[in-house]
Amino acid sequence: MEFTLGEGLKGLPGPILLTGHTGFKGTWMTYLVESLKLSVVGYSLPAEDGSLFNRAERFGLIPETFADVRDYEALLNFIKIYRPSAIIHMAAQPLVIKSYADPRETFEVNVMGTVNLLDIALKFDFVKAVLVVTTDKVYRNDNSARSFIESDPLEGKDPYSASKVATESVVSAWQQISDISNAPNIASVRAGNVIGGGDYAENRIIPDLIRGVLYGKATNIRNPRSTRPWQHVLDPLWGYLLTLSALIEGRQIKSINFAPREVSKSVLEVTQIAKSVWNEIQIEEINIDERSAQNQALESIELHLNSKLAEELLGWKPEFSQEEAVKSSINWWKSLQTSNTPASELISVKSTHLNFSPSSVSGKS
Repeated sequence: MEFTLGEGLKGLPGPILLTGHTGFKGTWMTYLVESLKLSVVGYSLPAEDGSLFNRAERFGLIPETFADVRDYEALLNFIKIYRPSAIIHMAAQPLVIKSYADPRETFEVNVMGTVNLLDIALKFDFVKAVLVVTTDKVYRNDNSARSFIESDPLEGKDPYSASKVATESVVSAWQQISDISNAPNIASVRAGNVIGGGDYAENRIIPDLIRGVLYGKATNIRNPRSTRPWQHVLDPLWGYLLTLSALIEGRQIKSINFAPREVSKSVLEVTQIAKSVWNEIQIEEINIDERSAQNQALESIELHLNSKLAEELLGWKPEFSQEEAVKSSINWWKSLQTSNTPASELISVKSTHLNFSPSSVSGKS
């Protein structure tokens, strides 16, 4: 595969604004946009301890400010100053478990942060497109193991997914406003469980396994039989850029999925693949039947996603199998810990099995 630059992204007069650029996906996206020789600016909360952003020493490498998307005036002033041609909105409270502990903050950040961004973006004609990142967890999930498509009903049962369903409603409302006011094209993107080198968030299986290695402890597996559409971070990020390019070109896309083609793998299968790469990983399986009904209700058991629309409209396709995505993620951390390779050198397409062609202009590979 070669990453190729869509026509809509060529010759942008202004930068691409990334909200949440200090997060895991945001750090990888910043690298990817820079590698395409595109201008990028960032608006985010400060990076957390142990984050990829800090490990890779990304501070100050692009024009950026550290502020909250709930701060309307700060966001407005930033956009006024840097005049972005396009925006990818990734800033969010992204964790299901944390959303139970603080549902109000989850809704404030995810919903009102998006309201602020879209309201500001539509004030300026230099903004040509806005991409809002939501999640595969917005679908009404009955654990039937069917793969969700973009037109399926939405429903959020936990505070996180409910906040993202509300975000989808916000996007839909602003799409209507945009349609009647000739404002920027707006779309939402929904990816599966994104994994990759450098993710250190709590209550995610790959970071949990890595922390187990670092602290010499076995990792407790919360939901060993649960299935998820695991995908390497570069797969959906490339899809986001293709979608953004299409929006700038004037193509009408309301929402779109990005997912692996294979049937979703279970958490237990992922941990077994990880251990095959790094034998120091220790796994302590928890039998789901022994967990309380309350805890079992925290997250869905089955989750599958269909991305045929992205393949048909954008020419996108996943370049990593789920097994390759897991192995690449673990090898990233293994290289960091055992060979002392700097994290800044590991944020690279070259650290995967992919090729890279920033000078290309086709949207297909």
